[in-house]
Order: sequence, then C-alpha cells, then structure tokens
Amino acid sequence: MKKIMNDPQNIVPEMVAGLVQAYPQYVERLPETEALVRHDKASMENKVGVISGGGSGHEPTHAGFVGAGMLSAAVAGQVFTSPTPDQIYAAIKAADHGKGVFMVIKNYSGDVMNFDMAKDMADLDDIQVKSIVVDDDIAVENSTYTQGRRGVAGTIFMHKIIGAAADQGASLDELEALAKKVLPNIKTIAVALSGATVPEVGKPGFDLADDEIEYGVGIHGEPGYRKEKLQPSKALVTELLGRLKTEFKYQAGDHFAVLINGMGATPLMEQYVFTHDVLDQLAAEKITVDFTKVGNYMTSLDMAGISLTLFKLVDDAWLKGLQYPVDTIAWTQK
Repeated sequence: MKKIMNDPQNIVPEMVAGLVQAYPQYVERLPETEALVRHDKASMENKVGVISGGGSGHEPTHAGFVGAGMLSAAVAGQVFTSPTPDQIYAAIKAADHGKGVFMVIKNYSGDVMNFDMAKDMADLDDIQVKSIVVDDDIAVENSTYTQGRRGVAGTIFMHKIIGAAADQGASLDELEALAKKVLPNIKTIAVALSGATVPEVGKPGFDLADDEIEYGVGIHGEPGYRKEKLQPSKALVTELLGRLKTEFKYQAGDHFAVLINGMGATPLMEQYVFTHDVLDQLAAEKITVDFTKVGNYMTSLDMAGISLTLFKLVDDAWLKGLQYPVDTIAWTQK
C-alpha cells in the first residue's frame, strides 16, 4: 500500500483539518467533531438547513458540497463508516436557523440508523427535521451494508435540487415533497476496474485481474452483478445504458440530466471518452440531454472505475434547480 498519510487512524481528522485550512471561505469545523458547516452564515438565514454526510473516502462528497445553494453542513465518519449520531446532531443544530433541517441520507444501514437517532435528539430540542433516503443504485437489490438499493452518486443531484429549493425559501414540508418526487427519477450504475484500499486495512477490498472488470460494484467495494474481460468504452456504455433503459423505460424525446462520476483513480481523459460514448448513444436513441456533469464527485478512495447517473427531468423546474447558482468547493456555477 502506498498512500500520502501519517497515521492511518488519524487520516480522517487530518483530512478534515486540511480541507478547512484550504477552504476557510467555504467551511468551518464544528468543535470536537468531523462536521463542517458553511462559513457564510448569512446565506442560511431564514431558510431550511440542508445536511448530509456519511463515511469518508468518497471525497469531495460530502463536505465539498457545503456552501450557498447546496448543503448547509456535512458530517464525515471514519473511512466507509457512518458518522455517529452526536456528530450528526451537531450538524443539525448548526444548520438550523429557525425553519428546520432537511437531511439527505444515502441508503446504508448505519447511515439510516444514525441519522434517525440524531433526528430523535433534535426532536427533544424542538428542532423540526425531515429526510429522504437516496437509493439510486440499480445494480443489485440488497448488498453488504444495505437493505434495498444502495445510495451512490445520484445523491449529488438530490443535494443540488434540494439545496437550490431551500435557498429560494422552500419550506421543510415542500422540500420533503420535492425530494419524494425527484427520488424515483434518479438512477445510477457503475463499473469497476480495480478495488479500493482502506488505509487501516492496507490492501484492496477486492481483486480483479489486469484484464478484468466488474459491473455494479458499490462505493465501498460491495459486490456487483457480473465480472468479465475488459471491454472498450462503447461496450461499457452499452451495458450500463441498457440497464438504465430497462429501469426508466425511456423513449425518444425524454429529457435527462447526466452525471459521469469517476470513482477515484480514473483519469479525466478516460471519463471524457466515456462521456462522448454516453452522449452519442443517447443521441442515437433521440434522448435529449439538458445538463451534464463530468468529474470526481462521489469517489471510492483509489478505486478505478466510473459510474453513470441519469436523472429524468419530468419537471422543468428540476432543470432550473440544476442550473441554479451554487458556490461550493466541488461545484460552482453562476
């Protein structure tokens, strides 16, 4: 194992410290936690707070999306481990400005349980909290850490839509209703070329031969649905889009947003090749792509691979939400 670090047991607090030092204009660390809150407090006044979080190792998720127009706060757990309820509760308190707090939770058993416990703690302090559990991964139905489908890179689109609505003054009930409408229209699937190495473990979570890939691997290295020999980008796209088409049953004239997400060790050169093939294949099926993002948004440490998220834009307001101004470490647009 080769990693730029000191003590593997301290890698998360040292990472959080470095992030805050690098971007003090965006985030502040809540004392004695690995929770980060917006530096710009004025941008949260008289608005519902929006928080998220989860295990570390998926950077820039989640702290990279804390800022005006997106998250109010984010909580970092240990690597691939849910943050604790007390730290989530600290983020809730920091994000609450009198209008309540909306939580975006990825569907992993530990995350769901700990965010729910934090909500119970907030209830005792009369802080209104509502939430959505994102389960966009279509690859497998149940997995290592999950009952039902996993929450993966499509969560970023949920952050963006909910963050934009909250910034424009939507109420807690309105955000919950919006999230429930958006959720079934976001779906993701991935392919891995190599496994991720957790610093405290020191070896990859799974092994693939030099000429082997695995479809449907999760962001913690959970098993996918099929291994096979490495294929050209166009063949990978055909497989992944085929699975997504089966889920969406999309037809010519449908409108989508697309997120191509690197898993951590996949160069942007390869991501753009993949993007070219995705957009060409969608165009051939007369699918309209109104919005595209490409890059490393929800990674899996040093895993080589890529995920493809489609977000069906059945409401014109959703495209406006994606285009809404945002100012965070990992996503900025005017």
